[in-house]
Amino acid sequence: MGKTKWWKSGALLLTAGLLAACGNEADSETSSSNSGEGNLAEEQVLNLVEIAELPTGDTAIATDTVSFTVFNNINEGLYRLDKDSQPVPALAQEEATVSEDGLEYTFKLREGTTWSNGDPVTAKDFVYAWKRVADPETAASYSYLFEGIKNATAIISDGADPETLGVEAVSDYELKVTMEKPVPYFISLMAFPTFFPQNEAFVEEQGAKYGTSAETMIFNGPFTFSNWDGTNLNWTYEKNKDYWDAENVALEEINVEVIKETSTALNLYDSGQIDRVNLTGEFAKQYKDNADYTVETEARTSYLQLNQERDEEETPLANENLRKAIASSYDHELLVSEILANGSQTVGGLVPAGLASNPTTGDDFRAESGDYLSFDADAANEYWEAAKSELGTDTVTLELLGDDDETNKKVGAYMKDQIETNLPGVEITLKNVPFKARLELQTNQDYDLALGGWGADFADPVNFIDLMTTESPYNRSSYSNKEFDELIALSKGENATDVEARWTNLLDAEKILLDEAGVAPLYQRAAATLQKENVKDIYNYQVGAKYSYKDAYIEAE
Repeated sequence: MGKTKWWKSGALLLTAGLLAACGNEADSETSSSNSGEGNLAEEQVLNLVEIAELPTGDTAIATDTVSFTVFNNINEGLYRLDKDSQPVPALAQEEATVSEDGLEYTFKLREGTTWSNGDPVTAKDFVYAWKRVADPETAASYSYLFEGIKNATAIISDGADPETLGVEAVSDYELKVTMEKPVPYFISLMAFPTFFPQNEAFVEEQGAKYGTSAETMIFNGPFTFSNWDGTNLNWTYEKNKDYWDAENVALEEINVEVIKETSTALNLYDSGQIDRVNLTGEFAKQYKDNADYTVETEARTSYLQLNQERDEEETPLANENLRKAIASSYDHELLVSEILANGSQTVGGLVPAGLASNPTTGDDFRAESGDYLSFDADAANEYWEAAKSELGTDTVTLELLGDDDETNKKVGAYMKDQIETNLPGVEITLKNVPFKARLELQTNQDYDLALGGWGADFADPVNFIDLMTTESPYNRSSYSNKEFDELIALSKGENATDVEARWTNLLDAEKILLDEAGVAPLYQRAAATLQKENVKDIYNYQVGAKYSYKDAYIEAE
């Protein structure tokens, strides 16, 4: 097979403002020097807040933004994202070599990189980690991202031996991946934490305790990790002196505390105890003229999940007219302008604006697909009247599940008011629980309605639409449509390399999903942020893990 250097991370054009159109072409042998070099403050300590707990320290089973941010800073894969959210070689010494048919990838690893226990990081660590994710016994929700690698689907779905996965350590520092079919965004996945290496000896020694505390974790990234016992609400990053690019990591320490009330976090910010805080609602309005205030757009969609089956019995939401009634009953514009007020935008579908563009015309996916399930109180009432007739009742009580942070509480209260006002006879009870508990309840489908969301793992519409296929581990609402499933299968199989047909498959699939109110869009997220003027180069990524602190620094005043 002919070989060629692979310079593009995907087949789709990416919209300006989120991502550039082509992959990295920088000299991968030379790391990016810290932009604050020569102008650094004497003390390089960053103090941050999170609004949710850290659920796990195991890259194989993580599914959430908090975990992925942690992993992105304490571990590293073949690639990492640069400041423009483009994948660049990290543990890979150079760009991958890819066969002309896109079915074989060869990665040459940097020599001399080590784990925090002194063990070398080798190709075998990737082989072990990937097979562990694919193994159904691990119960890794993100294992579906491995589909496309040879035998991955057979392992994940049909019980084939995980040892048959198409990944091989040719030598200690050469990794070969064999594909069943081309995956246009495969290189982008190499920067995603689920594809990070794991130290087999350490993981096996820890057994079931692995990743349950800082002491049962191991690191190979820019920082090490401490002060987390698995349940507490704070943790610490410290510069990893043995990291291969340590000379370009300025921060010595990052302290993180979970604070769910914005007012508390703001008091800490105003008193100089933390360096960055996200704002919503009245706080965002109050501080919008502050010199520290910025708005960061995100390729993340928040939506209402409508669970059709609970405790092995159909819920009222199995009724399509009830789902449509709810999905049409709330004012999106009021939600983003008054309740959130942080730069978030209305969104007419599951796929966010600015994620990806038509590879032929350049049109943005969201613009081309259009708006679905817009606010329409009259239509909502018509759907509700039809639902009442079909359900044989004039009243329905539904529980709305959300996190227990301030934003989710406000959004939940707003949704309750809108739904009950515009659909007389529908009663909403609110249930706000800690982040980790909410994830568990959703996984077990122990809810009626839930405030959910998804951020792009890679810049392709399939990353959002694929969530709702019948067999998707993230379809936690029992939505199922055969035609929808077939369109997604075509986009990932027969039409994977036919960019026009694939694009049409994805447009058609989203239309089916939203016409049936399989989910109900809420808004496209943005983050209104206060950040101290002397804090520089915290990267907020549009895809994959949310934040990187590798290049961050405190500037001398």
